[in-house]
Amino acid sequence: MSAGRPDALLAPADVRALAHALDLRPTKRRGQNFLVDPNTVRRLVRLAGIGPDDTVLEIGPGLGSLTLGLLSAAGTNAAGAGAAGAGAAGEGAAGSGVAGAVVAVEVDPPLAAALPATAAARLSPPAASRLHVVLADGLTVAPGDLPAEVAAPGVLAANLPYNVAVPLLLGILERFPSLRRGLVMVQAEVADRLTASPGGRVYGAPSVKLAWYVRARPAGGVPRPVFWPQPNVDSALVAFTRRKAPPGPERLRPAVFAAVDAAFAQRRKTLRTALAPWAGSPAAVAELAERADVDPGARGETLAVEDYCRLAMAREAAGRHPTSDHATSEGC
Repeated sequence: MSAGRPDALLAPADVRALAHALDLRPTKRRGQNFLVDPNTVRRLVRLAGIGPDDTVLEIGPGLGSLTLGLLSAAGTNAAGAGAAGAGAAGEGAAGSGVAGAVVAVEVDPPLAAALPATAAARLSPPAASRLHVVLADGLTVAPGDLPAEVAAPGVLAANLPYNVAVPLLLGILERFPSLRRGLVMVQAEVADRLTASPGGRVYGAPSVKLAWYVRARPAGGVPRPVFWPQPNVDSALVAFTRRKAPPGPERLRPAVFAAVDAAFAQRRKTLRTALAPWAGSPAAVAELAERADVDPGARGETLAVEDYCRLAMAREAAGRHPTSDHATSEGC
């Protein structure tokens, strides 16, 4: 992290001082648990694999603990950042604009306003200039809200607000197809669900929906003492890479997600029963399952995303649309 001073990252006293200056009292409503351990920040940046030409999207930067580490890694190679001006360098260059930047999306106006000053005070001018703060809600932010002069983000790196982590992550992946990989910190039990395999005890709707977009894997735990205030839950990291789209066109995603929601709304029921409202009747489920090479007597937690996609394709081919489908980003 040569772009900044050796003391660029925030220590516990720094975080508390910034919070005091802003008269900030962390709230559970916004999931505000701030990183206070520089070694953990370095670990996250290393695991995220941030390179000099990456444009990084960070959701919920807060006081800037992770932001400073990301800025120190992104764009450290001046020549590489310059060569990315056409938006064609590395995985982060999915659109026109300058790569080697960190786009920090913050919903809290005082925090968003303070972030550039924190970066300027602790990093070299070239590193601090790579920060672009967007005042917006991570649940609704879209590519059009980001600065036009910055390349489309290719990496997501974030300490996600735990109370909305699942819908936030799914929504970001839906709206930002330029994202090719990422590393997010979430509640440990949520990380288990997001990375679970079919048939597993915690495999659920979030597992299937995330698999539509990416291949996710556990990337390690995070101890409670590295946060201020300390959360009452354990934390863990989830790493992911964008996967090849599952079978079927993108337009079927609402139907796939509706089938997933129906299946997991009645976990103990067989597909024949659980998917009856989605397909029209138990007999229709059996017919579609036969076409999709899926056992109608199986339970939803045994199916992979590809199985749900085949069911949706079979329903479309059969012209069965008994209910409206909504491509929600909600988790069970």
